[in-house]
Amino acid sequence: MTSLDVTPSPVARLRVRVFVDFWNFTLSMRGCEDQFQIDWKTLGFVLSTEASKLIDPSAAPQYEGLHVYGSYDPSTSKDAKLRNWFSNKLDKMPGVNVILQERQRKKGYPKCPACHVEVSTCPSCGADMRGTEEKGVDTRIVTDMISLAWSDSYNVGVLVSADRDFVPVADFLQTKGIKLIHGAFPPKGSNLSQKCWANLDIPSIRELFRRR
Repeated sequence: MTSLDVTPSPVARLRVRVFVDFWNFTLSMRGCEDQFQIDWKTLGFVLSTEASKLIDPSAAPQYEGLHVYGSYDPSTSKDAKLRNWFSNKLDKMPGVNVILQERQRKKGYPKCPACHVEVSTCPSCGADMRGTEEKGVDTRIVTDMISLAWSDSYNVGVLVSADRDFVPVADFLQTKGIKLIHGAFPPKGSNLSQKCWANLDIPSIRELFRRR
C-alpha cells in the first residue's frame, strides 16, 4: 500500500478595499451621534476586518486601502479649510486615497411657497439664493470600483453609502465574483443592502473607530 501526499489547497486571501461617500457617511454618523468624532486612521482597517468576518470569520483580511470621495464649495472659507484638511491631512494618512470634486451652483432658484415666484437674491443682504450641489462624486466612485476590480486590486469591497444609485454597480460587481459588503445605517439604504453580498451595521461598531 502506498501513501499519497495530500497538499492542502491554498486559502484564498480576502483582499479588501473600502469606498466611502464622505458626506453620506459623516452626516449619517452625525444622525446617530451628533458629536461623534471619526478616527480616520483606523476606519479603513476596522471596516475591512469587520466585513471579512461576515465572509469568513477565520480569515485574516489583507487591507488594500481606503478611498474617500468628497465635495467642497470653493467660494466659502469654511470649505477652503475642509479642502485643506482633505488634501494635507486625510490624503496623507497611510492607505488613504482622497478624491475631491467642486460643488456646482444649482441652476434653479428657490420659489416662494405661497406665490411660487423664484427668489434670486436675498432680500436682506442681496446674496445669490441658489445653493450648491454635488456633481460627479457618485460617478467617480462607480468608475473606481469597476476599474480597480478589473485590474484585480481587490476581491472584497466595502461600500459606505445609503445612495440607491449604487444598486446597479453592486449588482454588476457581484456577477464578476466581487463580494460587496454594504456599510449601512439601517433602515436607510435597504435597496442597496439587498443587492450586496452582506451588510455591515456601521452604528453598531462605531466604538471601534471612535477618535479618542
